[in-house]
Amino acid sequence: MSRLEEITAEGVFIITEVGCNFEGDFGRAVEMVHATADAGADAVKFQTFVAERLASRSAEKFWEIEGCPGRTQLDEFRQMPSLSADEYLRLKETAEKRGLVFFSTPSDEGSADLLEEVGVEMYKISSMDITHLPLLRHVARKGRPVIISTGASTVGEIDEALRVMADEGNTDVAVLHCTSNYPTEDRNVNLRMISHLKEVFPHVPVGYSDHTLPEDGEGIIASAVALGARIIEKHFTFDNTRPGYDHEISVDYQGLTRLVRQVRRVEEALGEAFKRPVESEARARLHARRSIVAAVSIPRGAVLTREMLAIKRPGTGIEPRFLDVVVGRTASTSIEEDAVITWEML
Repeated sequence: MSRLEEITAEGVFIITEVGCNFEGDFGRAVEMVHATADAGADAVKFQTFVAERLASRSAEKFWEIEGCPGRTQLDEFRQMPSLSADEYLRLKETAEKRGLVFFSTPSDEGSADLLEEVGVEMYKISSMDITHLPLLRHVARKGRPVIISTGASTVGEIDEALRVMADEGNTDVAVLHCTSNYPTEDRNVNLRMISHLKEVFPHVPVGYSDHTLPEDGEGIIASAVALGARIIEKHFTFDNTRPGYDHEISVDYQGLTRLVRQVRRVEEALGEAFKRPVESEARARLHARRSIVAAVSIPRGAVLTREMLAIKRPGTGIEPRFLDVVVGRTASTSIEEDAVITWEML
């Protein structure tokens, strides 16, 4: 069993995506790691990039988020906060002390190498890099678990990404369904794609990365778990009323606590897949189901007719489905009116 299969077998793996929402304040980043643990999530993730290796000068911004700086993608990424290797290491140590998995999304090979020096447990590949096969190969060779988001991707592109990873000897991979627009409206979430991914790629864990507004997303995330998502990733912030970055689509500290609680409830409520009576239903099955009872006093030796019989609670006697079998039988003992009839009485 791969590490990701092992992790997701233990329960839904909940990741907070801090990204750049700490706004360059390292103390805030530490606080958000602690808040992730306090809420009961399993992992905390950041983003690791170098603006000049991510976007060219001609890369236009493809959506406008209020408060995000710059006229081009390069302008924007240049002004976004980054962390040093030492800061990553300190965050990792904090996370591990709190029982969290710490990792990040590298946007280039050098960033992946930095994270490897830090000793992250796993890597994330963003949706927009699913066709960046050189990066996938480079990350795959690290030999660590890799989670790949699949926003705006075709099945063929996902399959190619998985094959490239496997060719490098890394099959410890999971895929996340998501929709790559911010915020995602309900009509664009397409949760049924989770079921499709599970069908097409049965050998890898499948999860869901959510980009809906936080006030709308809790029920959607719970539904994703009900559809079989084994990993949940949600953007995380200290204040989702802040402008810029990913604040608008992120849950805050209280929202994360609610989200984790709801995911755990749904996870527990999913229970068994095989339909059968469960232990908690035993009393209802015995006392709220019905039995064949005597509608009148029945003397010993009498041949039972339909008029002598009624169907009432509890279910401790002969089941109503045997009514036609009971009619025509002879009473082997006297049966009082309203008594529950058992096979021993016939």
